[in-house]
Amino acid sequence: MPWFEVLADNYLCGGGPALAQLDEIRSRYPMVFHCVGMNLGSVDPIDLKYLKKLKRNITRFDPAWVSDHLCWSAVSGRSHHDLLPLPYTEEVVRHVSERILSVQEFLGRQILIENVSSYIQYRDPEMTEWEFLSEVSKRSDCLILLDINNVYVNSVNHDFSPDKYLKGIPRDRVRQFHIAGYEEDEFVLVDTHGSEVSDSVWKLYKEAIRYFGPIPTAIERDNNIPDLQTLLAEKGEAERWIDL
Repeated sequence: MPWFEVLADNYLCGGGPALAQLDEIRSRYPMVFHCVGMNLGSVDPIDLKYLKKLKRNITRFDPAWVSDHLCWSAVSGRSHHDLLPLPYTEEVVRHVSERILSVQEFLGRQILIENVSSYIQYRDPEMTEWEFLSEVSKRSDCLILLDINNVYVNSVNHDFSPDKYLKGIPRDRVRQFHIAGYEEDEFVLVDTHGSEVSDSVWKLYKEAIRYFGPIPTAIERDNNIPDLQTLLAEKGEAERWIDL
């Protein structure tokens, strides 16, 4: 069944043409909300004004689920406009899990957390990225939006096995996949959402389908938008593997 993923932060205005258009889409298709503003890993207080606006739209549009990123994006009230990775330590697991529990209690529902792409590593990690993601999910009783492109990008940038990452994630926690395109920088792969899904990511996506089963999948494309036929071809490729 066709469905739409909505970047919820673009629709917190409270009214006007944008929400009317979203009403029209929702009348025809299921949708999910994807967020970038929860700032789950920060030490700033949880932004209740943001959550109140989000909850108002959750009530209005009834998304199948709501997701955000396992990261921090603002501190001291200043947004960095980026999804910044967290240290993989027990202290951070406790900190983030408590914040997710608070967010879920406020919203009255489970949320999904997404693994982010990263271009740095903190010193002295106490666990792997996939162990960190899994542990936060378990302790906060939230679900996982597994970004396959980010798994691949990070595996190249930080030299680990992407297959080992997939098999380190509990099957029963994964509710959604993301796939997208990346670009090659001089030193790293960069998650840009601005190109076609690469052959390497398609290969890893197929492995993910084999391991987790037919998980709902969104293809992210934020810039360099191609013609409709190219987008539909990528959609068809994902559906082909889901339907096998």
